[in-house]
This record gives sequence, structure tokens and C-alpha cells, in this order.
Amino acid sequence: MRLIIAVVQDKDSVKLIDRLVEAGISATKLASTGGFLKSGNTTFLIGVETERVQEVLDIIQKSCKAREQLMNPVSPVSAQMDTYVPYPVSVQVGGATVFVLDVEQFVQF
Repeated sequence: MRLIIAVVQDKDSVKLIDRLVEAGISATKLASTGGFLKSGNTTFLIGVETERVQEVLDIIQKSCKAREQLMNPVSPVSAQMDTYVPYPVSVQVGGATVFVLDVEQFVQF
């Protein structure tokens, strides 16, 4: 058995959970916050048999797409406020960060 931990952007979470349910794969959905953009993420905990891992990875890959987002850079602390004009920069967000772990024991009560 494997535990798949998938951190996805909130925009992709509904599509992902719908596709997992269609495939008969149960998951636990947790709200989380990203450190870089401090934006909403969703973390999925998915326990599956080893032979279904690739199926789950394929579903995650089809559901979670990277996209460009504009963000305002943080002003440097040492800069004088009247001379610093932040311009939005484009950064890539979305996609998924996935961890696949071996599960030594699984118990459900």
C-alpha cells in the first residue's frame, strides 16, 4: 500500500476530487497555504494499493495544470519608499507537488 500526498492549487482541487471519485479512489482533503505566494492550496492524502499509484498520478497530472500569475514583489526593507515602484512580475503557479510513501500498516475503524 502507498500513501500519496498531493499539494495542489485551490483552483484545481474540485476537478481533482471529482476525477478521483469517478475512479473510485477515496481521499482526504485538507486546506493548506503555500509559502511562496501565501495563497490557498489543498493537500490530498490518498491511500491506494501499489498497483494503482500510476493511475492516481495520471489523474493528478490531468487535473492540475500550471499557469502564469502576476504578483507584486515585496519592497526591500532598505529601499526608500518614495523611490521604489514595484512592477508586477509573472510567476508560474499551479501544477502539483506529489509525494509517494510506503505504508507499513493501514488500519480503519
